[in-house]
Amino acid sequence: MKRNAIDTMGGQAVIEGVMMRGKSHAVVSARRQDGKITSISYPLRKHSAFLRLAFIRGVVNLIDMLVIGTKALLWSAGQASDDGEEEQMGGLAVAGMLILSFGFALVVFVAIPYLLTGFLGLVEQSEPFWFNVTDGIIRIGFFLLYIIAIARMKDIRRVFEYHGAEHMAVHCYEKGKAMTVENVKTFPRLHPRCGTSFIMIVLLISILFFTIVPSAVMALVPLFSELSFWAQKGILFAARVIFIPLIAGVSYEILRFSAKHPKSRVFALLTKPGLWMQLITTRAPDAKQIKVAIHSLKEVLRIEGHKESADDVA
Repeated sequence: MKRNAIDTMGGQAVIEGVMMRGKSHAVVSARRQDGKITSISYPLRKHSAFLRLAFIRGVVNLIDMLVIGTKALLWSAGQASDDGEEEQMGGLAVAGMLILSFGFALVVFVAIPYLLTGFLGLVEQSEPFWFNVTDGIIRIGFFLLYIIAIARMKDIRRVFEYHGAEHMAVHCYEKGKAMTVENVKTFPRLHPRCGTSFIMIVLLISILFFTIVPSAVMALVPLFSELSFWAQKGILFAARVIFIPLIAGVSYEILRFSAKHPKSRVFALLTKPGLWMQLITTRAPDAKQIKVAIHSLKEVLRIEGHKESADDVA
């Protein structure tokens, strides 16, 4: 019997391991150099009814998973090292890493494409549609080049293999099959609720949202047309940054709806680019990597009171 795992089971690949997220906990399982699988769990924060509202919950969930994902990567890096010691970082250090990561993404995938589009001679204020279509194409192109570049790194290829194992294990769980290596191997490594699909939806939806930025700014900022060129560009770029949380919230709802209504052609079309991208960000895992994904998923289920246990996975 199929399980409705929407909003309750998802994951992330880490260094030599997999993180699985349930309703109330996230569990990271990693294989140490001695071959043993070890795990750590993180309780998920309970949010108020307001923060669970549509278009708000997506941003909140994204922040939560960025924080936990960073901790999971640091922990898994420690387990994969020679001494097997956990990497210790305080809350301020984690926040600093997230700020640096966001800053890098903002510069590479927002600021540089924005400036390049202007250098091509397109004027944002008078040609908002074509300006943002061009800007969006450049932004997606940069993202593709970035993914292709890191995919060539040996360590990242290993992470992408665990990414495939995570998707296959979630598919197996959602279909109600026994969580065995043999069963998990029969499922595809692509999954429509993947973070890669979310990013691609953000990149596509941002083209539409950014198209209305010039009109909104000119209506809200008095004497905008009298400002200098660089002052105008600064205000318009700042407005784009302000729009990012809204774009993330809308993209999250689209991803949720498409998962609940897989037969919808419109939403299937929106998630299709993300599935294509997963052909790069996931690789076929081996049996040992699948076992780690199963271990992580079963451990989440055990902690949250389900009958399944991770004890039988070696």
